[in-house]
This record gives sequence, C-alpha cells and structure tokens, in this order.
Amino acid sequence: MRIVFLGAAKTVTGSMFLLETASGNILVDCGFFQGLRQKSKEMNRNLPSKVFDADAMVLTHAHIDHSGSTPTLVKRGFDGPIFTTPATADLCQHMFRDSARIQQHDAEYLNKKHADDPDWEKIEPLYTERDAIAALKHMVTYHYWRPFEPLPGVRIVLHDAGHVLGSASVLIEAEGQQVLFSGDIGRRNMPILRDPEVPANVDYVVMESTYGDREHGAIESTREELAGIINETAARGGKIIIPSFALERTQEVVLGLNHLRQEGKIEAIPIYVDSPLATNLTHVFKNHPECFDEGALTFQEEYGDPFGFDTLTYTQSVQESIALNTTPGPMVIVSASGMCEAGRIVHHLRNNIEQPQNTIVIVGFQAQHTLGRRLVERRDQVKIFGVPRDLRARVEVLNGFSAHAGRKSLIEFAKLAGPDTKKVFLVHGEEKSQESLAEALRKRNMNVEIPDRGQIETL
Repeated sequence: MRIVFLGAAKTVTGSMFLLETASGNILVDCGFFQGLRQKSKEMNRNLPSKVFDADAMVLTHAHIDHSGSTPTLVKRGFDGPIFTTPATADLCQHMFRDSARIQQHDAEYLNKKHADDPDWEKIEPLYTERDAIAALKHMVTYHYWRPFEPLPGVRIVLHDAGHVLGSASVLIEAEGQQVLFSGDIGRRNMPILRDPEVPANVDYVVMESTYGDREHGAIESTREELAGIINETAARGGKIIIPSFALERTQEVVLGLNHLRQEGKIEAIPIYVDSPLATNLTHVFKNHPECFDEGALTFQEEYGDPFGFDTLTYTQSVQESIALNTTPGPMVIVSASGMCEAGRIVHHLRNNIEQPQNTIVIVGFQAQHTLGRRLVERRDQVKIFGVPRDLRARVEVLNGFSAHAGRKSLIEFAKLAGPDTKKVFLVHGEEKSQESLAEALRKRNMNVEIPDRGQIETL
C-alpha cells in the first residue's frame, strides 16, 4: 500500500489523501484550500491529477476544507461511491449548495464589475448548484462502528471523531495492515457531541495537528469570559460581532449563550444568528440527536431546544440582515464565515469595525492571509471589500470554543492508537504547530514524519 499526500501537508486546509491498495484506490477527503485568494483559486481549480485515480472516496466530515472540492471531483469525472456518516451527508446537502451559490454570486458580481475592462478574464464558478446536487447522489452512508468493504479485501470502520456533527476517523484495513486517518479530532468534555474515540493497535496514523503547540481554555471559563465581554459591551451600547463557522461553532456558541441566559449571566439583549447556512445546519443538528452526548440530551430534557431561547432570532432574508446595520445596540450578531472571508459577516465588520463601542469576538482558528487572522493580529487597518478600514472596535479572542483537540489530547490520541504504531504522519497544521507536536511525540519514542504535498509513502 501507498499513501499519497495530496493536500493539508504543512498547511491547515485542503485535506486530501489517496490510499493505493492492490484492490484499488481510496480517496480520503477532497477539501478546499483556503488562504491567499489567488493561490486558493488556482489550487481549488486545479485538483491534483491523482485524485482521479480514486475508485471510491471516504469523507471524514462536512467542513469545507475537507469536503469543498467534492463537487469539482464529480464534475470532472469521478464516478465512484462517497462513503460517510448519515449526519455528514445531511450537512453536505447544505454545505455543497451554499458553496456553489457563493461561487456563482461572486463570479457574477466580479464579471459585472469588470465588464468594461478588455483585459478582464471572465470568472466561472468551480461548480454550480446542479453540480453540487450531482455530487450528493454519490453519497453512501454508514453509521459509526458498522464495517463495510468499499473494495474487495478492503475493510473500513468509521469511528466517532467528536469534532463536528457526524465527524469520523477512518480506519482502513487492507493487505494485513491498518491505517487510521484521524480527520479532525475533537476535544473531550465539550458540549453537544460525544468525546472522540481512538481505535487501538493501528499500524499507521495520519493525524491532524492544528493545535499541536498549544492548549485551549476550559469551555466553562470561556463562557464566563464571553459573558463579561457581552455585558461590558452592552453597557456601552455597543454591538458584539462574532464571526463563526456555520457548522458546529455556531451551534456551540448558541448553546453557550443559552446556558448563560438560563443562568442569568447575560442581560436579555437581542441575539441574532445571521447566516442562512448556519440556520439550515442547526436544523440538521436537531435531526441527529443520536450524535449528542449526555450533557446535551440532559439540557434538552430540562430546558427544551438547545439551539433556541427567548432572546434569540435566526434571520433569513437579506432585508433582515441589512436592517441590523441601522438597529442600535446593544445586540449580539453571530454570522458566517468563520474566517471573515465571505458571507454576511464581512458586511457586519464593514459597518461596525470603526466604532470603538463595539467588540469583535474571535471564537475559532484563523488561517494565515485571511481577514480573520488580521483581526487577531489587531492590525491598525484592514481591507474590507478592497477599502481600508481603521480597526477601532475591540478585538477579543476566545479559543475555548475550538472544536479541535489541543496539544495534550493529540499526544494522547497518538499514544492510544497503539504502542506498536510504525509511523505517525502529521498533517493539517501550520509548520510551527507540527514541529512542536512532532518533537513531543518523538520524545515518547514514536516514529513521526511531516510529509510534503505530493509525497508518496510506501507502507
């Protein structure tokens, strides 16, 4: 067998790995690369040629950096099954179509804007909504712990990764060896989902390393911090702007706000989730309680809907979103996208970033070269829609909501995979994080490698 590292090698996004076996080839994930816009455009448009060698695909979870290029793959000729969990398939119904709509809208806007430029090269979306729907037809679902054979002599079991709804670590057994693709590993003792599982006695591990050099704050203390930020900003009459990933992070933040309201720790100010995608995905969460942990089920029994409460409104229309610009504070606006690169959050930042009474609360990882990263760095000025804007609003960073395992949990994951693991490959992380985690694992006598993009490893 061979592993071909086609994406997420020495970078955080664009997960894509090909496992070559004697029976055929399996692609694990086919995600968007996110970063510098021109580079992202080129990499997402020009998929590595080896992805088309795949006979079948397994999708670890619905986050766009793991799933976003799947419609492109199908559009360009892939005709095999795409195996995943039922919850992930349901989430992708919305994620793929939303991605297509954003691409189509952006292409139409830019082509119209540059219509009089003779040198302008017309932009085409990577895929349309019809292409997204075509990709969904390839999905075949299996619940956790149910073995299946995608190819003769190849056995796969999906284990609960505890990262987002339906997320899985993929254990593949072929030719007498076991390879574990971790996907993104969740944190223990987080709300909503069960803790991540670690299959034992694995020969090779391909493991994410996003937070390989640092830990997160406890979710309880993070909620307390959020309550303080909300109350302080509300006292100034300001708005609390929370850029949030539509999938998982929004639901965690909403559940956290629900806890704070039930406990009387924040005032009864209006709270808006201004993201149609996040609203649709929240409905998917409600339809998959089988993924919930005991805490979420108990909260639901005691208080009702975990994702709904008295001061919370889910906006849908563009008109409702625009109205928030002229509605005076205090209020909380949770909006996508999480890295501030697209969607309604960009408009809210444009309208609120230069007002010192407001607060921007960052609750997730911000990749290099994104607007979100520039906010975390608290630059004096940032560009929004190409226009320089002074950063006068406060910026607070709360890492406690992160759905990724921290350094200690990543070390524990690698250890639990088995004392006889032949090699651990670190992927899906920035180099600083990967090097730090690799050093920690080597001190524990583990054989660790940080592969390059395009590297081929014979097992």
